[in-house]
Amino acid sequence: MSNITLDPPAAGPGPAPAPRKGLTPYKVLQALASLRLTVVLFVLSFLLVFLGTLAQVDLGIGTVIKHYFRAFYVWVPFNVFARFGQTFLNFSPTWRFPGSFPFPAAWTLGVLLMVNLLAAHLIRFKLSVRRSGILILHVGLIVMLVGEIITGVYAVEGIMAIEETYTTDVVNHGHACELAIFSQADAKNDKVTTVPGLMLQRKGKTISHDDLPFDIEPVQFMVNSVLVPKKKGDTSPADTGAGLIDVAEERAEVSGVDAEQRRDVPSCYVRLIDKKSGDVLGTYLFSLHLREQEVTVGGKTYEVALRFKETRRPFTMTLIKFSFDRYPGTNTAKNFSSRVRLHDPETGEDREVLIRMNEPLRYRGETFYQAGWNEDTEKGTRLQVVRNPAWQLPYWSCAIVTLGLLIHFGISLSDFLRKRGV
Repeated sequence: MSNITLDPPAAGPGPAPAPRKGLTPYKVLQALASLRLTVVLFVLSFLLVFLGTLAQVDLGIGTVIKHYFRAFYVWVPFNVFARFGQTFLNFSPTWRFPGSFPFPAAWTLGVLLMVNLLAAHLIRFKLSVRRSGILILHVGLIVMLVGEIITGVYAVEGIMAIEETYTTDVVNHGHACELAIFSQADAKNDKVTTVPGLMLQRKGKTISHDDLPFDIEPVQFMVNSVLVPKKKGDTSPADTGAGLIDVAEERAEVSGVDAEQRRDVPSCYVRLIDKKSGDVLGTYLFSLHLREQEVTVGGKTYEVALRFKETRRPFTMTLIKFSFDRYPGTNTAKNFSSRVRLHDPETGEDREVLIRMNEPLRYRGETFYQAGWNEDTEKGTRLQVVRNPAWQLPYWSCAIVTLGLLIHFGISLSDFLRKRGV
């Protein structure tokens, strides 16, 4: 009898390992690269443009750009839908929808789109000639988005107004205002201390600084206003100065659809307080409609005025000659040009420059464009001053996008011709 020993059956494959639970870096990357996310972000972007356009019925272009397109979030008033209905559906012009809702603004959507594009390339990264065109195209779009963010944060814009034979180093910024306090520093120079308009909008919060001769307590700020003569029985916060004669009445902000493209004229009521004694010097009305007002404290007199924000440059410009031609038979001007003398004591620069339409002056990181003229005297120029560290990025973006499109469509054309046997 033979003994037969049976070998134990071979072990079969064990049970599959349980999938890892929870979020993993790859799953996060997948979610960020989702095509659904891309579609949602594009839909939100279209809605943002739509809402921002409707908002211009009630708000100025600058305000809409600041809150809708150069911010991370915006509170959208429900009243924009009333405006839509009044414009297109014959809603009653008296309808108002109270309240507002949060909505992602352009910077949030832009950042998410950049992350979405980068994640899509990382998760499918396989560098090839075919994919290089799409990759380059997306890089161009990212450069454009980055350029817009840099522009929103760092760009500066203003107007330098000069009359013939006059010299200036002042740039006026019509999008913002400031309270300026003037005092005589010496026999030839004045000292100017300014308080930004944004601080004047913080009602009840005292503004105190060593350079200020008195403390300032904002009472009321109006983005846009008119002055009317004060009548008997009219109430006004002011008890001193020009506010005893005129009253500021608030007006709606000049909208982005205003045909005349007027500017807002701010006014404010502020309470001035003696820094040493704490005594109230009075509640004053300051407005762009008014000239400087005198305020005396500690035996010294100061001149105070609300004005558009001003900044100074370390160089000066003297307008030698302003010239323009008119279109035949009209009063419409063409061919603006300003011959100016640029003098910079720090660098020793001293030269004449001709600034014309489409031929700006670039100096010290700023660009000076011929923007207009003094229509009353026809002897003064208006130079638009722009500082934008990202001004070249849109050009680079267009070039990169064009290169990506050429590569992508070139490859597609090559494949098409090869299949046709050409």
